[in-house]
Amino acid sequence: MTSLSLPRPLSWDDKLQRGLLTLACVLFLLALVLPLGQILHTALVDDQGRFAGLGNIRRYLATPALGHSLLNTLTMGLLVTGLVTGLAFLYAYGLTRTRLPARTLFKVVAMVPILAPSLLPAISLIYLFGNQGVLRHWLGGESIYGPIGIVLGLSFWAFPHAVMLLSTAMGATDGRLFEACRVLRGGPVRAFFQVTLPGIKYALLSTLMVVFTMVITDFGVPKVIGGQYSMLATDIYKQVVGQQNFTMGALISTLLLLPALLAFAADSWLQRRNKQLIDSRSLPYQPEPNAWRDGFFLLFCSLIALALLGVIAMAAYASLVQFWPYNLDLSLDHYRFDLIDGWQAYGNSLRMAGLTALFGTLIIFLAAYLVEKGQGQGGLRKLLHGLAMVPLAVPGLVLGLAYIFFFNQPGNPLKVLYGGMTLLVVSTIVHFYTVGHLTAITALKQLPAEIEAVAASLRISRFKAMWRISLPMCLPAVLDVAIYLFVNAMTTVSAVVFLYGPDTMLASIAVLNLDDSGNIAPAAAMAMLIFITALGAKLLHLAASRGLLRLTQGWRQK
Repeated sequence: MTSLSLPRPLSWDDKLQRGLLTLACVLFLLALVLPLGQILHTALVDDQGRFAGLGNIRRYLATPALGHSLLNTLTMGLLVTGLVTGLAFLYAYGLTRTRLPARTLFKVVAMVPILAPSLLPAISLIYLFGNQGVLRHWLGGESIYGPIGIVLGLSFWAFPHAVMLLSTAMGATDGRLFEACRVLRGGPVRAFFQVTLPGIKYALLSTLMVVFTMVITDFGVPKVIGGQYSMLATDIYKQVVGQQNFTMGALISTLLLLPALLAFAADSWLQRRNKQLIDSRSLPYQPEPNAWRDGFFLLFCSLIALALLGVIAMAAYASLVQFWPYNLDLSLDHYRFDLIDGWQAYGNSLRMAGLTALFGTLIIFLAAYLVEKGQGQGGLRKLLHGLAMVPLAVPGLVLGLAYIFFFNQPGNPLKVLYGGMTLLVVSTIVHFYTVGHLTAITALKQLPAEIEAVAASLRISRFKAMWRISLPMCLPAVLDVAIYLFVNAMTTVSAVVFLYGPDTMLASIAVLNLDDSGNIAPAAAMAMLIFITALGAKLLHLAASRGLLRLTQGWRQK
């Protein structure tokens, strides 16, 4: 006689895990899927709410100015992507393949633009190359307002992201490959084409995709310095804010979303094909000294570093000058923000960034733990991981507009959130969710797999083990996620430009409004205040990380 095996009853841990996974998926549904669905619906209906299908697209393309915006966006995307990737490739090569002096200093300088809102380089370029700019003669009579300013501003903003991707890939190359090439009497040119390029080909293509997506979806630079050169991102703002044409704004957002989604899909495909280039037997590459090569890259990297620091320094100087260019005496008058309550906006930004870092880090780490270390319930875990990857492909301007359509509907009980701090925090967490999720997943993958098994054998709750063991061991990564969310919350414009209310204006929005009203010096002052805050937060993060590494990461030392 055989007895039927009954299914094992769910433990408290399993029930809690299922409940948390379900809750996380529902939150993504409310904060991401439904708003995006609403914006797609709005793009396909006419002003009377009737289904229009492709009629709206034909009407858009039939408008010459709007059709030019699409062409301009693609042109700027290709031009800036090629320029930034080329410069970043040489800079990363100098950092990893030469005996560059002061290498750490050059690495730090390359990351400086990340701490500034994208509006800052545009404002600085106006002081450098504008009608009253100190270097206006360098343009040979051309205006900085338009394609030239957009290319320079977006290049400054996207450069550190390209350097990070390429230098990481170059640093992961096995040094034994270069040694084998040298033994086979292969010169530097052969090593470059047979070792360097094949080793970073997927990272190079991924860099092209990332930079292209950043360029076509940025709003701040073309808004400040684009002049009459229209792009899709600025068209969305004009249609929604200037003309209250929400249907056309939704349609342009959809068009902006398509190339971003294609670039995201291509990048995901490249990541799956990218194979690990190092193993436990790999050796780090130690380049041999070469006076000509090292001298060239020292000069090149120095020029790039000076250009990056020069943009920041010009903005700082402009914020202190009393009346450019007629009265160059220094003062703090522009930091009074007489025309707007700038200090309230700055306080709102600090509050929003702090709340985003606190709650965003907790949510991201817990969700990543459920995905990576959860037991069973594979369908829910895969669904949550898939939803966590979507925000990377959604431009901030599109997400902000989607929130207008979804949360501002008369029948939506969540309408009370519109214009408040809660919705600003939620939108910012969603906007920057994916990078934090991937960071937490990577840290959790490095933990010994036996932790959960030992905890189960000792009858310790899975979530208690997470709190007492996994979280302390992943603290450096947790701090990385927190500082990433804080800095981006301080500097973001696109995701929140449609969502703030009279009492929740943010510092980055104040920069935009001040520039719109012609008060460029106070705008530079507010942008510098954001930069200084982000820089201070980053320095605190580095100090805290160093201390925590000594206290909690001793298990990594052999």
